[in-house]
Amino acid sequence: MLSGGAPVARQRRMVAALAERLRGELVETHISWVLLAGEHAYKFKKALRNSWLDYGDAAARRRCCEEELRLNGRLAPGLYLGLATVTGDARRPRLDGAGVALDYAVHMRRFDQRALWTSRLADGVLGADEARRFGAALADFHAGAARAPAGAPWGGAAAIGARSGADLAELGALLAPASPARATLAALAAWLDAARRRLAGRFARRRAGGWVRECHGDLHCGNIVTLADRVLAFDGIEFNPALRWTDVQQDLAFVCMDLQCHGRDDLAARLLDAYLQRGGDYDGAVLLPYYRCQRALVRAKVALLRGGQAEAQRYLAWALRATVPAPPLLVATRGLAGSGKSTLCDSLVEPLAAVRVRSDVERKRRHGLAPGERAGAAPGAGLYTERADRLTYGWLLRLACRVAAAGAPVLLDAGFPRRWQRRRLWRLARLLRARWLLLDVRAAPATLAARLAARAGDPAEPSDAGVELLAYQRRMRQPLLPGERAHALAGDAGAGWNVARAVALAAAIRARTAGPA
Repeated sequence: MLSGGAPVARQRRMVAALAERLRGELVETHISWVLLAGEHAYKFKKALRNSWLDYGDAAARRRCCEEELRLNGRLAPGLYLGLATVTGDARRPRLDGAGVALDYAVHMRRFDQRALWTSRLADGVLGADEARRFGAALADFHAGAARAPAGAPWGGAAAIGARSGADLAELGALLAPASPARATLAALAAWLDAARRRLAGRFARRRAGGWVRECHGDLHCGNIVTLADRVLAFDGIEFNPALRWTDVQQDLAFVCMDLQCHGRDDLAARLLDAYLQRGGDYDGAVLLPYYRCQRALVRAKVALLRGGQAEAQRYLAWALRATVPAPPLLVATRGLAGSGKSTLCDSLVEPLAAVRVRSDVERKRRHGLAPGERAGAAPGAGLYTERADRLTYGWLLRLACRVAAAGAPVLLDAGFPRRWQRRRLWRLARLLRARWLLLDVRAAPATLAARLAARAGDPAEPSDAGVELLAYQRRMRQPLLPGERAHALAGDAGAGWNVARAVALAAAIRARTAGPA
């Protein structure tokens, strides 16, 4: 529990007097006050001290304010303005005046609360493009974040288990003795313990591989805001290094879990899809089920601290359902260059709540090229030899396994023109016990040629395909066998392709894969 007593009471009077002087509004949380005045916001840290937080004296609060400014400037540039100093005396305080400093605050730019993702979700206006942009931005942020130094205690199975154990114990202390949520909590504790033991080696490899980094640490929808055309994450954790020095997938899991708990599996999938495509950390996605459950415990605990029993039970009930994932779904495309495979897959991310694995992107990533870089190889040469194809398709199927392990349906955006490629695909489906479907994407010859011409030279286009590659694909393409046709569904991303048609195609895919794997 937090301890503060008389120092917090004195601080409360001082902040209230400052709010009156500035004709501002005070918002209180369990560890801070936020003073809203005109276009400005000032965040004061309560004079609290416990095992995971120390704001006990003014010097400690100043250090934490400065650390908050450093950390949050990474994901919210322009939102954090600097350190504010309180001077004067407790009854007549001033901001940034002359004299001895009484206290400190983080000075921020005030924004409309309707811009918060929690508000945008409630209003039904949070869009897929925001999720996409934030997913890509988060991948870039994690790529540049500081890595945990060798010997640091964070990120191993023991530290992760201790964190989950502490969350479970704190939740247990907050729940009423007769609460029905206690049975849910016990089931989650057993699942987390078994999952941690099973994943212990992977946790160790992730830490050794440099994936434990200085992250945000509290990346739920209440800490994300859309301002104009920018999506910013603020209020990252500064007071406890152990809560922000985590595997990058824990940050990602937090926001995905929160979107899902708000009933938006579609936006969570769009964000996850953008993150993985940008950064390529598919191996880490295997940890998402564990981290999503753990992060749901954190939100339930915060809700209980605020008196939100119903909200806490919603997070706990979601976490329990998430421990029993749906059977894997594997949807692969087959089609010539320009047929619209990528358009179809992109449009299916939200209605299927799926994640794509794109051959054009991953082929280049495996060879150290960015998606928009030209490979400069003729058909059948360089990145496109038979050997390179076998390596690429093997890699795609490995990534598909990782996405399936994360609990998301898989969209394999590739051509699959040869029977050996499709045989490997079916073997994977059997191995995963997945429901599977081949989306046979078609377009008229004139349409293929027009599309390839239109995208030539586009730096955002990962495909190298031109008319020569199209002719090569036609020569090497092998027709579907009868058994394959039984698992195929025709698709056409022609003129007039829109959201309604994508939703209809997703419904057709679900209908075709509704039976046993």
